[in-house]
Amino acid sequence: MSNQVIKQKTIAKEVSLTGVGLHTGENVTMTFKPAPENHGYAFKRVDLEGQPVIEADANYVVNTQRGTNLEKRGVKIQTSEHVLAALVGLEIDNVLIELNAPEPPIMDGSSKYFIEALKTAGIVEQEAEREEFIVTDVISYTDEESGSEITIIPSDEYQVTAMVDFGTKVLGTQNATLKHISDFEKEIADSRTFSFLHEIETLLEHGLIKGGDLNNAIVYVDKELSNETMEKLRAAFNKDSISVKPNGILDNLTLNHPNEAARHKLLDVIGDLALVGMRIRGKVIANKPGHFVNTQFAKKLSKIIKLEKRNKVPKYDLSKPPLMDVNQIMKMLPHRPPFLLVDRILEMSDTHVIGMKNVTMNEPFFVGHFPGAPIMPGVLQVEALAQTGGILVLNTVPDPENYLTFFMKMDNVKFKQQVQPGDTLIFKMELISPIRRGICHMQGYAYVNGKIATEGELMAQIVKVKE
Repeated sequence: MSNQVIKQKTIAKEVSLTGVGLHTGENVTMTFKPAPENHGYAFKRVDLEGQPVIEADANYVVNTQRGTNLEKRGVKIQTSEHVLAALVGLEIDNVLIELNAPEPPIMDGSSKYFIEALKTAGIVEQEAEREEFIVTDVISYTDEESGSEITIIPSDEYQVTAMVDFGTKVLGTQNATLKHISDFEKEIADSRTFSFLHEIETLLEHGLIKGGDLNNAIVYVDKELSNETMEKLRAAFNKDSISVKPNGILDNLTLNHPNEAARHKLLDVIGDLALVGMRIRGKVIANKPGHFVNTQFAKKLSKIIKLEKRNKVPKYDLSKPPLMDVNQIMKMLPHRPPFLLVDRILEMSDTHVIGMKNVTMNEPFFVGHFPGAPIMPGVLQVEALAQTGGILVLNTVPDPENYLTFFMKMDNVKFKQQVQPGDTLIFKMELISPIRRGICHMQGYAYVNGKIATEGELMAQIVKVKE
């Protein structure tokens, strides 16, 4: 797959579906609404005061019994995975999902009806580029207790293989593979949720499948069906009679695929991994997947993505003429050698600036700072960041030469790599909030040899020098 630019997508107009929640049995209306660029997926509870929003984020997963359940500040969304799988399957990036209950409608237990609704709404391209997490290493997560394991390996596109083994006569080992996400609708979307008779009995005893008329779950009969259970099932599912088909499933429905159970597990993997919050380019191999292992893996991936984003070293062609050379810098900053610690400005916008410094053995600080083992003092790296940030702030006034920049505070400063003679330091300063009254709050990173050397939040103020 080439690195062509793929734009983000949302839906053209809003669309609603009505049904019952599988576990709550409540009638629920769900509305998919178009959302702006970089919004991602989020749920909005319109039945609650203040209409709180819960982002589809792995870090909000609270429990995974009978579905992936999210919670943020006491507000819950249950069984989110079939809806999210439909959005990923249609390659939609930004949607707000409004619900008037804690749980989306189960429909037939698959993603089919969500896909149909979203296609009716229409899919439109947005301006911003889609971000993608490109897998470059093998990443795995194993749940020792269940023996479930998920691994992702590099691949040209997002692919998923699910291997299930339930160790029962009626449902042994099954596999399903999705080679191209564009095939999701045709091959995976209509695969319905399933359970075993012994689970259904437990759920019935606890009054937990209120929305389960038997049209939204395949029931595998893994034990003798007693008359008492028959009665309970007839009552729960509003049927005159219930029997077991030769292939070991209750006669409420017909399988859409011989390996429908594995395909549904694959659907769940896609829905749960949507909680990473970014498209994935890699091949997922899920052995005995379940919501717990899926969401633990999603949490692990989202941590890795966060770290990668933070450590993303700006790449610059240092042979190109800079935006500002040292003479232009000296016209702006009051600092002079040996205390001028920025050699060039490479890039600048209203909200960020990138600078650089070549560190040489001739630096005066090497004379007294560990003379036998020359290392640039961390505090001077912070000073260099501040000087780079000073250029960003001074760029907002017409007469920078009449101003001085003073430090107000530093927060969360960390030193991570040593800087030695011969190194090139790259400084990146980004505004955390807009500049007000000459006060500037910035996040700074200093990079050396492709790694973060120093980072911290800096606050400074520019003050006009008295004439």
